[in-house]
Amino acid sequence: MDRYVGKDLEAMCVAKNYNEWIFAEFSRYIRGNVAEVGAGSGNFSKRLLQSNLEKLYAFEPSNDMFPLLEASTRGDKRVEAIHGFFDVEQGRDTFDTILYINVLEHVEDDVAEMKKVRESLCPGGHLLVFVPALPFLYSNFDKQIGHFRRYTKTSLVSVVEQAGLTIVKVRYFDCLGILPWYLHFTLLKNTLKANNVSLYDKYAIPLNRFCESLLTPPIGKNLLLVAKPK
Repeated sequence: MDRYVGKDLEAMCVAKNYNEWIFAEFSRYIRGNVAEVGAGSGNFSKRLLQSNLEKLYAFEPSNDMFPLLEASTRGDKRVEAIHGFFDVEQGRDTFDTILYINVLEHVEDDVAEMKKVRESLCPGGHLLVFVPALPFLYSNFDKQIGHFRRYTKTSLVSVVEQAGLTIVKVRYFDCLGILPWYLHFTLLKNTLKANNVSLYDKYAIPLNRFCESLLTPPIGKNLLLVAKPK
């Protein structure tokens, strides 16, 4: 993971509606001292800095991505960019919010990772997780960018509960994205490109977000989860 160059993140930088939707789902839980694990190039970090957080600790282990993270957050005194993996010794009982946005699927021992979170959250704090869903969608592209798995709701909940955390909410996300992903990546074995992301973000995401605001989907391309210490 320290050599992850983040080509998928480069493409996702143009997905403004998508990232805003994710942020909106989590915004009420973002406060105080915030740890963003796997901050990548800082794309989501910049959105977090528009919230009412007090301090952002942005962890990024990749030698390729960390300079981009530093550059994108430079000048904001609320940010501490950390070149490394999330380490409980750096913040035991320290964080009000810990985020894993498209990161947990890159961690081989996800239960051990969530145990670090449990030890690092303040009382009343929250874990926010966003991951790829549905194992049948797993593609060569997933493998190439270092995904160990795609989750089901049951498997994600199990990982978090095994670590000693309590689920606040969990739901599938981006139902309309299932078929395009299956055709483009799983079946045709393509890769993620900025122009494809831009079109989907511009036309499909607003419609999808509106539909899912009316009715929670029974299935989706991604999962989002909120949990807290017991």
